[in-house]
Amino acid sequence: MKYDLLLKGGTVIDAAQGLNAVRDIAIADSTIAAIEPDISEHAATHTIFVKDKYVTPGLIDIHTHVYYGVTTWGIRADAVCPTAGTTTVVDAGSPGWVTFPGFREFIAEPAQTNILTYIHISGIGLVYGPIGEMINIAYANPGRVADTLQQHRDITVGVKVRQGKMQVGDNGVQPLKLAIEAAERAGTSVMCHIGAGVPLPEILGLLRPGDVITHCFQGNGDNIVDEKGRIIPEAWKAREDGIIFDVGHGAGSFHYEVAQRAMEQGFISDVISTDLHTGNINGPVYDLPTTLSKLMHLGLPLADVIEKATFSAAKAIQREDQLGNLKVGTVADVAVFDVLEGQFEYFDSHGTKFIGDKKLKTELTIRKGKI
Repeated sequence: MKYDLLLKGGTVIDAAQGLNAVRDIAIADSTIAAIEPDISEHAATHTIFVKDKYVTPGLIDIHTHVYYGVTTWGIRADAVCPTAGTTTVVDAGSPGWVTFPGFREFIAEPAQTNILTYIHISGIGLVYGPIGEMINIAYANPGRVADTLQQHRDITVGVKVRQGKMQVGDNGVQPLKLAIEAAERAGTSVMCHIGAGVPLPEILGLLRPGDVITHCFQGNGDNIVDEKGRIIPEAWKAREDGIIFDVGHGAGSFHYEVAQRAMEQGFISDVISTDLHTGNINGPVYDLPTTLSKLMHLGLPLADVIEKATFSAAKAIQREDQLGNLKVGTVADVAVFDVLEGQFEYFDSHGTKFIGDKKLKTELTIRKGKI
């Protein structure tokens, strides 16, 4: 047979190719071999009919914590991703340069899921999350972080830093400055967690085009809206300057009202991610499709939420040539979804309940051509 697997009759959503139309997708040798309006089912060893379903690139979750067994928040990626249409996850700084070798050998390499990572500017990473990893600035070593990034570019995507009072104590934006120093040495980007206690304008003023703000809809203080609910001018300017804004839902960093007010003003996140970890995997986050469903309730069309968790996510981690699209010749990471209609209960990170009328349901996950 010419192809190993054929997905026939589904609506393909692929922002990288400007596609939102019925197409057949053929897979051979773990790659996308063809995408056409009609491919004969007799050309494939195995055909799956996906009429009335949505076929997308495998989802990319750029903010997760999967250093299981070593960090307080680590989950097993393969326990959730194959049932959630998610083929690539990025750990948001669980490993520092000290603990990275174990992350590579025992987490990333054996996994079915494609696992990438940010390296934390703190040498200890997020081993014990409740204690701020940058209260003691001596834990930061930009040179060792840069060396690790340069030596492991295949699975590293940048530098992580958390910039809330709980994480940095009295060090203000100094940890961010050190993270930027490491990133500049390695020629990569920074992902910056924002939280209460460090003024957001100071943070935004330091970031560079291509750097990522995560938890953009957090409501704990020092966020993107002022006391009247208006987007602060510095956030608009940061967007114009090319700073990337990511949802990073988490257990305490997605505030429904902040998201609603921001989106009403046209301030839409560039990327949608979960910040999935032990504290939210059993609610309120669950998985990436659930988070996408929440943003659909807030007004984003299906095609937009898919783009923000595929092509836009791939661009944020500088992997758009490899991931987040269904172009012929790329790795066959594919997801198939249904959109259920009804009454679905969702929660933000602060216990606010809201009812959505749509829910994204994963029907199939294909990683490197394998179901």
